[in-house]
Amino acid sequence: RFYFFLVCFMAAMLGLVFSDNLLCLFVFWELTSITSYGLIGTNHESKEARASALKALLVTGGGGLVLLAGVLLLGIAGGSFELSTLLNHPYYAAILACVAIGCFTKSAQFPFHFWLPDAMAAPTPVSAYLHSATMVKAGIFLLARLFPALGGTPAWTWTLSIFGATTLLVGGFLAVFQTDLKRVLAYSTVSALGALTLLLGLGSSKALAAFSVFLVAHALYKGALFMLAGAVDHETGTRDAEKLSGLRAAMPKTAVIAGLAALCLAGAGPLFSFIGKEMLFEAVLGSGNAILIVAAVFSGALFVAVAAIVGFKPFWGAQTPHD
Repeated sequence: RFYFFLVCFMAAMLGLVFSDNLLCLFVFWELTSITSYGLIGTNHESKEARASALKALLVTGGGGLVLLAGVLLLGIAGGSFELSTLLNHPYYAAILACVAIGCFTKSAQFPFHFWLPDAMAAPTPVSAYLHSATMVKAGIFLLARLFPALGGTPAWTWTLSIFGATTLLVGGFLAVFQTDLKRVLAYSTVSALGALTLLLGLGSSKALAAFSVFLVAHALYKGALFMLAGAVDHETGTRDAEKLSGLRAAMPKTAVIAGLAALCLAGAGPLFSFIGKEMLFEAVLGSGNAILIVAAVFSGALFVAVAAIVGFKPFWGAQTPHD
């Protein structure tokens, strides 16, 4: 059952990315929500897993219905449902509102961010695949896909910038107060999704270049960190960072890989993620908005703290005895 849902999700995600027709894209969009429901609730005997799966389905499915309204308005206003031909849309404000809500629920933007940490009840491979690199990026992808048709206006810039910056800070702030390794990574993912939304909101050439680099870099290091958290849980029986220490002696290879992935999360040079972080700062500086600049710098510091919690604390220091 697990592999069935995983392959179905993969097919749905690929269909979403390659669809040029908005209605076809929406069908695949909803299929990702349905299959993720099955994946998050893999351990169906657990009340927590069932509740988390239902919460994710309700939030993303509800946002999908609002998105459908935006898709229909956009198609009717533009005279076509083909993304490649949509340019004019007289009902712009309504379309932008519906599309933004649909994308924000899918990509865990504030105030819809609460479902993603609870989705960590899913098996670790699901977290690494869906909740770092694919499903949560679907909303971001659709915003980027619709940028030529909807982007470049003050409404677009302010909506995405404000919600993106808020999500960036809220996710990073909440991450440093978690003790469960997967929840730490989940909240840091929320923060990274906020950064991507912020960059799309800015919409400059530097911002869009930073968006592309940051998108790829985040998927690479965050997927690795989720799998490492699962490895630690498998070997020790816990993901509580307060109970983990000194594992490098028992798990030396894992410690090295975790250290490298954590450096990527922190944006240390000369790693690929360092380029993405520098491009993010450059794009935000170019906006001239002092609030966005402060948010970006502060979130960078929070990312370093998160990297220390998940990549170094469990492996260094005095060894903690485990059953």
